Amino acid sequence: MKKGLFPTNKFINLTTPFYYYDTVLLKATLESLKQETSKHNIEAHYAVKANANDRILNIIAKEGFGADCVSGNEIKAALNAGFPASKIVFAGVGKDDWEINYALENNIFCFNCESIPEIEIINELAHKQQKIASIALRINPNVKADTHHYITTGVAENKFGINLSDLEKVIDVVKKQANIKLIGLHFHIGSQILEMNNFKSLCTRINEIQQWMLDQKIVIKNINVGGGLGINYQQPNENPIPNFKDYINVITQHLTLQPHQQLHIEPGRSIVAQCGSLIAKVLYIKEGTHTKFAILNAGMTELIRPALYQAYHLIENITSEEEMEKYDIVGPICESSDVFAKGMEINRAKRGDLVALRSAGAYGEVMASRYNLRPYPTVYLTEDFQ
Repeated sequence: MKKGLFPTNKFINLTTPFYYYDTVLLKATLESLKQETSKHNIEAHYAVKANANDRILNIIAKEGFGADCVSGNEIKAALNAGFPASKIVFAGVGKDDWEINYALENNIFCFNCESIPEIEIINELAHKQQKIASIALRINPNVKADTHHYITTGVAENKFGINLSDLEKVIDVVKKQANIKLIGLHFHIGSQILEMNNFKSLCTRINEIQQWMLDQKIVIKNINVGGGLGINYQQPNENPIPNFKDYINVITQHLTLQPHQQLHIEPGRSIVAQCGSLIAKVLYIKEGTHTKFAILNAGMTELIRPALYQAYHLIENITSEEEMEKYDIVGPICESSDVFAKGMEINRAKRGDLVALRSAGAYGEVMASRYNLRPYPTVYLTEDFQ
């Protein structure tokens, strides 16, 4: 099996577990995305929630992308990393007052609004600052995405967005707010989507909503289709850069934009997932009744996705070239769900071997916790070994 390329000899004396980010791959991914978005004049906002490491953010900001934030502290991190306020959008179903005030003070591009009460509060706080807040309405398009039910966001039973049946009422409320300016519509149907027909269905629904807006003589300048493009977790070595071309082609071919409209997207996982790996050490090989356990010194505290979503991550023994064996690969946390994989084949493992949990650059480090009073993992970039 072809393995990922790691400076393994430089890892040997480092304290594990740690995150390693391949910034050569990250920059190549950003360049690929930039090439495709520039063909169609699309504004891309990186979804900070995927990975908020300050050094990673700095690299992305330098490439000219905007930022999609879901908290006040994400806005702070984006600004500190060099993202211009004019390219920052602020989403989230539960924006606190201080977060709204902070965003207003820094003159961000747009609030993606999800309810009437939120719109009214933003109007009130903008009035106190003597400002006009630009908003987009996050519409729940009731389009189901082919993904894990925990990360689908665009159907009626989700907490996100404004239901289509309420759209006319929301528009009427917006018109009454003196310190609100409606500049866009925002959509997001889920995450880790690989079936392009899901995005086609979203575009069809947006076209219907757009036609209703035109019939009402409502002018919308920005259409934001969100993010959601998935990656190949099974074969990160063969497909390290997502297929941005097909993704963007589906959107541009099926979405009917007006001449005055700007298209926005919000990629997150597809930018950073493949460049990150969690590096851990084998503590013990334990013989079970029916299986061997490879017990690592990393667990759900460092990478929670397998426990939370039953997510798959390819795991490689990067210090062994022996024959392949099956293991249940588990962590040290006192929870039965602290399992990375069952029956996964890796090169025969022994105490002290280093393993890489691949495609962990998104929702890995950023979701780490201190449960069991474990320390946060250290982070290294390619540049640290040059």
